[in-house]
Amino acid sequence: MPDRASPAELPARRITPAVLLWLLAVFGFATMIAPADIGMVVHHLRVPDPDDAMRLVEVRDLLNGQGWFDLVQYRFGPPAGIVSHWSRLVDAPLAGLILLLTPLTGQGMAVGLAAAFGPIALFGLYAVVLMRGTGATFGHRAGLIALVVATQTVGVTVQFSAGRVDHHGLQLTIILAMALALMRGGGRAGLVAGMLAAASMAVGLEGLPYVAVGALFLCGDWCLRGRAALAALVGFGLGLGLTAPILFGVQTDPARWGITACDALSPPWLMLAAGGLALTLACAGLDRVLAHPAARFAGVAGLGLVVVAGFAALFPVCLAGPFTGMTAVVRDHWLLKVNEMTSAATFIARGQWEGLVFYPVLILATLAATCLARRGREWAVAAMLLWPGLVMGLMEVRGLYVASGLVPLVAGGFIDRALGSPGFRWKKLSAVTAAGLVSTVWIAPAVLGETLLPWTRTAKDPEGARVCLTDTALRDLAILPRGTVLAPVFMGPSILLNTAHSIVAAPYHRAVPQIAASLEGLGGTEADLRRATASQGATYLVTCPTRPADDLQAETAFATRLTRGETSAAWLRPEPSQGPLKIWRVTP
Repeated sequence: MPDRASPAELPARRITPAVLLWLLAVFGFATMIAPADIGMVVHHLRVPDPDDAMRLVEVRDLLNGQGWFDLVQYRFGPPAGIVSHWSRLVDAPLAGLILLLTPLTGQGMAVGLAAAFGPIALFGLYAVVLMRGTGATFGHRAGLIALVVATQTVGVTVQFSAGRVDHHGLQLTIILAMALALMRGGGRAGLVAGMLAAASMAVGLEGLPYVAVGALFLCGDWCLRGRAALAALVGFGLGLGLTAPILFGVQTDPARWGITACDALSPPWLMLAAGGLALTLACAGLDRVLAHPAARFAGVAGLGLVVVAGFAALFPVCLAGPFTGMTAVVRDHWLLKVNEMTSAATFIARGQWEGLVFYPVLILATLAATCLARRGREWAVAAMLLWPGLVMGLMEVRGLYVASGLVPLVAGGFIDRALGSPGFRWKKLSAVTAAGLVSTVWIAPAVLGETLLPWTRTAKDPEGARVCLTDTALRDLAILPRGTVLAPVFMGPSILLNTAHSIVAAPYHRAVPQIAASLEGLGGTEADLRRATASQGATYLVTCPTRPADDLQAETAFATRLTRGETSAAWLRPEPSQGPLKIWRVTP
């Protein structure tokens, strides 16, 4: 028999870098969502945000027979209801998954399973787009690094958590794919980028700034390089200009095709898409004539001014943004207090240390891409798209949502580059920057700040609101005969999801009178409360003791004193409630 080699003579077996990265990615994905969170969504529809609850309500109504084009939520602000500005293109995959599961589990369980695992499946799509796109742009190792970083980027993972069925995860996936297409360049990639830009606008207008910046990048590229960049510009214009009206027609009631909606894909934005298409075709026609970059810049600027001026002349109402017609009470006591509308300065002022896991990584990614913009088209595109996200994110935290999806892309390319950098100083700086691009690294200082400086936190504890939104908390309300509920604005979607009741108010800007009624009724005098219940036809009054309404008068609001048991009213009859909520029936 041949002699066996001794252990010392055997070749050393080691894990290759690729295998290690795959292991880290799998570990990151496995620990991204707690099993307990999945269970709470499946069995109790405990979703992360009121928007997720409202999305499930909308999908469930669709499955129960409401028309595809009928976007009225009839139990919100009855009897007329409120027309939603949300996209059926987001509802469709969720509805399809529920239909697939219903024969096996029943609709109730199917809704829970779809809500829990739908976002996880969408993360799989995001991960494939990210890894393949980053790999094609920066190399295979960079793609794996980007995948690992994605599982550690809190701004990404929160959008794919169990129950996060709103459109933000889909939106950031579309913008990431658009960015990768812009990086590749060429006519075909430009066409794909334009089609993705149209899809982004159909899903929600949060992606509009990224679409605009992408178009400006292609225009600037043509101005500088001429014919070599023309195909990508024309492809983008064709993709956007032709796809946007198709998607608009697919999801919009023909009776509303002529109605201006500044908060959704509608005639104003279709006009901009058509103007962009006309501009790109004009550039193609002028390419031979405008031989010098300065002439091309002048031509694009002139054509762009015509498009913008036409938009301003035809749709001036949309120049003020989507949040128009709000009263001071609604703006100050609802809109500016919505977490999505919170600025970075407010985060700091309130001592909300959790902001550290969102802002530093986006700042570093933006600066890194900007510093490397001269090294290649890919870095220039990343920088151009990250800057609007950073600026918007500093003004409103929701601006971080889409931009956070680009952080792993930049991190993958940067870290891969840093690993091969030769200079010691460069390596030292690169190592610090690379670590800073991983948002879970910032959890430690965030926790340290919360622990050592608790007095800095003045923001309300979100748990005070969450305790009133569970199916258990709403159980006593759910068993009462159907009626219309006047409750705090933030409770509206959960009441719709967990009960058969209608609601007066929910946190959506198209329902300004209803939001005003809730704020003024719950935050004012007894006369204010009675006027609000009467004007809105409320059957029940519900309050959340752990999250009282803002006082709108010098004295404590009547509804708050009523909740504490400090006063009573003959026209309000208490209903039994074992949970945290206080419930009254409104009597004549």
